[in-house]
This record gives sequence, structure tokens and C-alpha cells, in this order.
Amino acid sequence: MHRRDFVLGALGAGLASTGSMSLLSPAGMSANAAAAANAVPYGAAIRVDNLESDPDYAAAVRAYCQQVVGEGGLKWFDLRPDRSVFNFDQPDRLIAFADANGMTMRGHTLVWYAALPEWTKEITASEAEFELTHHIEVVVGRYRGRIPNWDVVNEPISEDPAKEGALRDSIWLQALGKGYIELAFRTAAATDPGAQLVLNDFNFEKTTEVCRQRRVAMLDLLKELSDRDVPIHALGLQGHLTGEAEIDKEGLSRFVEEVNGLGLDIYVTELDVIDNNLPAAQGVRDQISALRVRDYLTAICDVVEPKAILTWGISDKYTWVPIWFKRRDGLLNRPLPLDENFQPKAMMQVLQEFTRAGS
Repeated sequence: MHRRDFVLGALGAGLASTGSMSLLSPAGMSANAAAAANAVPYGAAIRVDNLESDPDYAAAVRAYCQQVVGEGGLKWFDLRPDRSVFNFDQPDRLIAFADANGMTMRGHTLVWYAALPEWTKEITASEAEFELTHHIEVVVGRYRGRIPNWDVVNEPISEDPAKEGALRDSIWLQALGKGYIELAFRTAAATDPGAQLVLNDFNFEKTTEVCRQRRVAMLDLLKELSDRDVPIHALGLQGHLTGEAEIDKEGLSRFVEEVNGLGLDIYVTELDVIDNNLPAAQGVRDQISALRVRDYLTAICDVVEPKAILTWGISDKYTWVPIWFKRRDGLLNRPLPLDENFQPKAMMQVLQEFTRAGS
């Protein structure tokens, strides 16, 4: 029997014998996690068009969220269809919704290796610095004082640092070297000195050697930026959790402790549970997902209270997960705290213990 099958089987047996809520008992919370309860803002990634087309979706966002971030809209692909054009339609609509409902909006993202329009392939090395700084100045300048924190650089660490080197290949790395990261943060800070600037990345929480290497690579990068007095204020931990994989609670806590020791805050920015390899039974599946979220947040909150916890979406009705991780049994993926009918699942109960979700 594979270890994954043993773990899932044991979890299922535990649920059957002790009741569906046994894995979620608040008694299992650490002291720090309990202290964080009802204190941390909760938010979600939002699809702006759905706010207008689906009243239940909009109602769920209003009911649970204190922060929102656009799934799209501020990525280069959406924002700059042409080199000379900035289309602010989506982010303008989202920040208007946030303002009208007493929420704050996060900015995602200023620099990323992906979601680039076709015209960026024509950028020469000599043009790259202008395009990068011009983009940040225009975008951050438009929302200066209104968007309080930005994912300035998204996913700069390579998938496997041991095989590929520490930094992910991109047009920015090719044209500007690793200095593109410093350039982006300094430009954002100069454009809005009051904004909190975040470096955002994923896959630090599993017990694999790849995750360990990614933690090392990220710490090395953060230490280098700190030594150069680069204005970076926080690390965003995406938290796209793999349902069948246990959380390396010790490794993640130690990593967060070292990051916090550099004077950086922590955000949980894109939390969900990729459930394509979890059992079909919804009750079992939802409980395993909730357990993963609890372990993940406990490992972080044992060290430091995050500035916010955001899930990448709020309802299973609208999620990126089946695009890449569709279940082979044909069942709907269930990666988020509300189901496809906007009813709260076990994951939402966990989130409410760590945040102000639904307050």
C-alpha cells in the first residue's frame, strides 16, 4: 500500500469512527492560533464579472470578506493588451465594489513571468527596464493611497532550484538579470511610499526535498534584498495545498520564523486545496481539506499572526483548480471554503477560527 493510501485510509476510518467534526475540534488549536482567531482579515480572489452576473456570488463575498483581490485584471495580459494601452476596467470595478462594501483591495500582480501579452515577446533588453518601471509607475500611481499592499513580484523562485537554479526563467531575468526584482520594489516604493510591498510565491509547505530547496532559495533571496535595503515589507505564502500531502509543520514554522526574523510580515495570499487525488466521498474529502488548512495555518500562526488570509476564490462554483487538476472520476473539485451552492464547508469553519471571516 502506498503511504498516501494509508494516510487517506486512516483519515477516513477516523471520520467514520469519531464523527465528521472530530478533525476540526477547536481543542486542537495552538495557543497562538487561538489568539489569532477573530483578529486576522479574511479575503478572497474575485472574478469581477461574476459580481454583476451572479447575485449569490456577490452576496457571499459581502458576507465573508474584508479584503478582495482580482483573479485577473491587474495582470499584464488583461491590463495591457497593447503596448501603448492600459485597460483599467476590471480593477476599477473591483475597487469600487470594495469601497462600497467597506473592504480593502490587494494589488496582484506587478511583475510575473506568466500572463504576458504577445507584444512583450518583442521587448529588447534595452527596452525591458523602461517597460517594467513605466508599468509600475502607471499602475501603482493610479491606485496610490487606495490599494494598501501589492504583490510586486510574483513567483520568482524556480520550480526546482536544485536542478534549475534559484530564480525562475522569465523575460525579466533574461533582460535585466536578478536585479529586476530590486528594480521593481524600488519603483513601487517610489511611486507609493505608503504601500506595503510583498514578494509572493508558493510550494514551501510540503515534506519534499523540492520544498526544502525552495525555502532555502527564498530565504537566500530575501536576505540578499534585506542586505541591499530593498523596500520589501512582506512575504506572501500562496498556499495552494496538495490534498494528499501532509503539511511539513516544523519546516514551515521554521521558515516563517526566519522570514519574520528579517523584519518581514507574512500574508497568506492564495489558499485552496487541490483535491483531485482525494477520495470521492464529499464528507471525507472536505474534512481532509480542512485538516490540511488547519495544519498549514497553525504552522504559520504558531510563529506570527499573518496580516491577512485570502483564499484563491471563495466558492467551488468558480475555481481555477479543474483547469489543471480535474478529477478522473468526473466529480466536481471542492478546493474552496464554500461549495458550488455557496454553503459553508468544514474549511470555512477552520478559516473562521483563524480570521474574521463572516464577521
